[in-house]
Amino acid sequence: MARLTAFVMRSFGLARQFIFIDPNVLQTAKDWLIRTQGSDGCFVQQGTLYHSEMKGGVGDGVTMTAYIVASLLELGVPATDPVIANGLSCLRPVIGNLGNTYATALLTYTFSLAGETTTRSQLLTALDSLAISEGTKLHWSQTTSGDTLAVEISSYVLLAVLAVQPLTTANLGYANRIVNWLVTQQNPYGGFSSTQDTVVALHALSVYAAQVFSLDGSSSVTVQSSGGDSYSFKVNRDNRLLYQEKPLKNVPGKFSVKVSGSTCVSLQVACFYNIPTPVKVSKTLRVEAKVTGDCQARGTNLMLRFTVK
Repeated sequence: MARLTAFVMRSFGLARQFIFIDPNVLQTAKDWLIRTQGSDGCFVQQGTLYHSEMKGGVGDGVTMTAYIVASLLELGVPATDPVIANGLSCLRPVIGNLGNTYATALLTYTFSLAGETTTRSQLLTALDSLAISEGTKLHWSQTTSGDTLAVEISSYVLLAVLAVQPLTTANLGYANRIVNWLVTQQNPYGGFSSTQDTVVALHALSVYAAQVFSLDGSSSVTVQSSGGDSYSFKVNRDNRLLYQEKPLKNVPGKFSVKVSGSTCVSLQVACFYNIPTPVKVSKTLRVEAKVTGDCQARGTNLMLRFTVK
């Protein structure tokens, strides 16, 4: 319940600038969470979360504490508040011995929000050694073979990089590489693989978009097919926040993309196709037993035959 309460409190807190949120709802959620904090500053998980897609990588005391502290900091609770200070005190002893990429990324974001630059730099250095670099793309994963937490981990690193202002050219270039990877993981409907990683990724991408947004300049995107069809998109001051979409003809086929201009543009190609309904193979176990034999008074002679399928 603590994880889900912090999730809802954080979501409502971020939504306050756009819609009305009853302050009493936020305050009661905050008060309840504070009551789950132990004397050592760590927060204790309570209750059971049945919808695991809401959980993300939060599964122990360290990540739970980091998530709740980050949520409170996002709500505007100062780092000097005793609840925040005690929570950070709970986290500091484990910094050098995390052994968990998710926890490292989440703690990096938490200490970035708290303004502890030394600890933030230490954690970012550790993350940099774990980064998976693919050309202009950069991301992190819990395992070498990839996993469902990769989007959430990479999003927390992006948030940590963007948390300190002013944003340097080096940090912006680093953030660009993370964004380049994140947008390749986005599905055609704008989301990702789960509720939790979608929320964290969209938050990180929104913060990035706000940082690089500019009213100046324009761009032109042209998609050309091998069959001669051409599709043009114009992005300028008047429509830069407008989602534009056009269906491609002659699919399958080869298409080239040409972009010119001075604004940041995100381009995505989505391919939809149908497949035959999969044949379901029934998985059942059947046991048949047949009894034959001579059951006369002089004795019993039984033969049992079992057939298992």
